[in-house]
Amino acid sequence: MKITVLGFYGGYPSQKIGTTGYLVQSGDFNLLLDAGSSTLLELEKHINPLELDAVLLTHYHHDHTADVGVLQYLWQLNEKIGKTKLPIYGHNEDPLNFGALTWPNASEGFAYNEDTKLELGPFEITFQKTVHPVPAFATRIEDKTSRQVFTFTSDTRFFDELVPFAQNSDLLITDTNFLESYKGTKWHLSTKDTAKLFDESASKRLIISHLSPLLELNQVLEETRKFSSKPSRIGLPEVGRVIELE
Repeated sequence: MKITVLGFYGGYPSQKIGTTGYLVQSGDFNLLLDAGSSTLLELEKHINPLELDAVLLTHYHHDHTADVGVLQYLWQLNEKIGKTKLPIYGHNEDPLNFGALTWPNASEGFAYNEDTKLELGPFEITFQKTVHPVPAFATRIEDKTSRQVFTFTSDTRFFDELVPFAQNSDLLITDTNFLESYKGTKWHLSTKDTAKLFDESASKRLIISHLSPLLELNQVLEETRKFSSKPSRIGLPEVGRVIELE
C-alpha cells in the first residue's frame, strides 16, 4: 500500500498547500481519501482523476470536501469509453450532504457506518465515529493481501476508543491542529494527544496532519516529538510525498 499526500492544512489552504486529501493505492486500485481544497490539482500530477476507483469522505466539512464538486464536473464533462459513475462513500447522518454525492452522469453516493466493514477493492475499511461538532469518522484501511494498515483519525478530539481503533497501524495520520498550550475548546487533537495516541496504539509510524496555517510547522512537529517515546518515527506531511508502507 502507498499513500500520497495531496494536502494537509486544516480550515483553508495556505502557502500553495491544500487542505486534507490523500491518494491511497494498492496494485492498480486508486482511492481518494477526502478531497479538500486544491487537492484535485495535486491529484492530477499523480494520476488521471478518471482513473479513480472510489472516493471516501470522512465527514462533510469543506476543508475535507471542497474539491468534490469540481471532481464530479470533471467526471461529467470528460468522455471515457466504458466509464461508470464514480463511487463516493460517505456517511448518511447528514442527508443533504450525502445526497449531493450523487451527480447525474458523474458519481453515485454510497453510505458507510461504523457497524459494518466496507470491502473496497483490495481494502477492508472499518470506521470509528469521532468526537467533533459534526458526524465524522476515523478510518482504518487494511490491505487484504499485505495486511498493512493505514489509520486516519479524521477530525476529532482525543477519546479512549481511538487507541484500540488505531492499534498496530503501519502508518497513523492524525488531526494535530493544536499546541498543548491551547486553552479553548479542543475539537481536534493537540500535540500531546497525538503523541499519546501514537505511543499507546503501538503504531509504527506517525505523520501529523490537519495542521493549522497559523502555526509554524516545525514547532508542531518538535512539540509532538517531545511528548512521544518514539520521536524519530514522527514526521511532517509534504505535498506530493509518496509513503510506501513497509
